[in-house]
Amino acid sequence: MVQVVNHGIPENLMKEVIDGTQGFFNMREEEKKEFEGKHVLDPIRCGTSFNASEEKAFFWRDYLKVFVHPKFHSPSKPQGYSDTMSEYSEKTREVAKGLLAGISEGLGLEECFLDKALDMKSGFQIFIANYYPRCPQPELALGMPPHSDHGLLTLIIQNQVGGLQVQHQGKWIHVNALPNSLLVNTGDHLEIFSNGKYKSNVNRVVVNNTSPRISVAVAHGPSLEAIVSPACPLVQSESNPPAYIPMKYKDYMELQQINQLHQKSILEQVKILRN
Repeated sequence: MVQVVNHGIPENLMKEVIDGTQGFFNMREEEKKEFEGKHVLDPIRCGTSFNASEEKAFFWRDYLKVFVHPKFHSPSKPQGYSDTMSEYSEKTREVAKGLLAGISEGLGLEECFLDKALDMKSGFQIFIANYYPRCPQPELALGMPPHSDHGLLTLIIQNQVGGLQVQHQGKWIHVNALPNSLLVNTGDHLEIFSNGKYKSNVNRVVVNNTSPRISVAVAHGPSLEAIVSPACPLVQSESNPPAYIPMKYKDYMELQQINQLHQKSILEQVKILRN
């Protein structure tokens, strides 16, 4: 995980995103049920936990997931939230594009290689708003279990309440976000595309008994129809064979969404095992 500052997204827009998200979760339950959704690929879906049909214990979290690119969707309430969501999604796409261009060069590829190979003009972008209420017994609950993200990069902002942790050398490290920074998670498909040179990070969310936490994570992935595999220039030598099987991004995402979250359990399913 890295933190990005001087990213060009106005501070007041980031505040409007958090305030609008607060407004959504403050709505009456019957209003939020209008946007409940049924399937993991419904463009607007809100609910609780992660995958209630698979989990043995629910997680201390309410969420709103909205597909915002290549086609923009949004809930109709609260007033003004749709416009804020649209502007913020566009700004984060610009930031992600710049970061991915730098990553592509860092892999020894052309700046535009990743963008073209994964059809990022039709790239899948999802706006994920999270609300973690105060928890009376935080030591017995998690907001989100340990997991890695699908996609390439996830850009995160939050209110002034922390809770995000990343795993490093077997230990959980609390992320202290700088003011107005973007927290950036590297995702599974960056690990696949780079043939393991970049690793997706494992993260989780802890809760507290004093203050509710709001976060907004905007995930950036390739086109849903893109078949993601290690980049050809990175696997041309016998000493560096492909480490992951090709899989359509849409299929990978569905696989993750219908299973329990656990570390990198889905990524492990596409790893090529060699003696």
